[in-house]
Amino acid sequence: MIRSDAVHITPEILALIAGIDEFKGAWRALGTLAPDRLSALRRVATIESIGSSTRIEGSRLSDRDVERLLSNLQIKSFTTRDEQEVAGYAGVMELVFSSWQDIALTENHVKQLHRDLLTYSEKDAWHRGNYKTSTNSVVAFDEDGNQLGVVFATATPFDTQPLMTELITWFNEERAAERLHPLLLIGIWVVVFLEIHPFQDGNGRLSRVLTTLLLLQAGYAYVPYSSLESVIEQSKEAYYLALRQTQGTIRSDAPNWQPWLTFFLRALAEQVRRLNRKVERERLVLAALPELSLQIVEFTREHGRITMGDAIRLTGSSRNTLKQHFRALVERGHLEQQGSGRGVWYELK
Repeated sequence: MIRSDAVHITPEILALIAGIDEFKGAWRALGTLAPDRLSALRRVATIESIGSSTRIEGSRLSDRDVERLLSNLQIKSFTTRDEQEVAGYAGVMELVFSSWQDIALTENHVKQLHRDLLTYSEKDAWHRGNYKTSTNSVVAFDEDGNQLGVVFATATPFDTQPLMTELITWFNEERAAERLHPLLLIGIWVVVFLEIHPFQDGNGRLSRVLTTLLLLQAGYAYVPYSSLESVIEQSKEAYYLALRQTQGTIRSDAPNWQPWLTFFLRALAEQVRRLNRKVERERLVLAALPELSLQIVEFTREHGRITMGDAIRLTGSSRNTLKQHFRALVERGHLEQQGSGRGVWYELK
């Protein structure tokens, strides 16, 4: 039985929830961003999410690699395991973004999402969409994809089915009863799901997909526009530590939810902070930049970088005119210059 009555609400947890919910309300009232700007934000966030979530599990593909792969998804032929994982994650993310209202939290839907997540992964064909049949442990990887060691043991295959039934029943009952704040409820769901580790592989990636699904269903509509996975990737040590501290206590009479919930809420707060910064930049750009500079910034946001050659092809303007715009954009803090001579390129600051 999941003892959610033992949640210790610290002042920090309260403050984090208040800040996240304040942004949630502000986002709902935000009508100033044009649809094409929202679309650009979502594309960047999606690339970051796919890249980060697969790298947490040992993939070596950069965000640039992910972007290239996404532009060729229609080929449906991916030679490496990393490419197969990225393609599967992209498909599931798109499904969640487009159909979150229709995906009830049931064991069948969780299994279906797992199957879709691994749909291109040849080595996972034997187990996708099915609970594990042999013991698996949570393993941490460093930034080079090397295994750092076992983080914690997980549920046995024998216990997995009843524990998943219990977790999903508990979540749906608690969500209906509204006894716990949605963010606390989702946080507990994630950490128990990872403690069970119900599938042979893909549990970490699936947990982050399900987090996005449950946040959208709880009304956090801004989630697709800022990458939570990127925040987690950049604080992996704290992520694994918080998991370990809480997961060792889950089956005890006094589960300690606080380490994980504090990490989870801090990550959500950082996701909000990054999106807020992007929105403010959008407003600044839209309000103050000449059309030519705006085109340069938009191209850079879409593609991650821009060269003088890109700008000439994009705008049809002369090199001298564009030099003035690049100089102004660098001086005003919109772009950062990289490289030198003929190899100069620019990225968002």
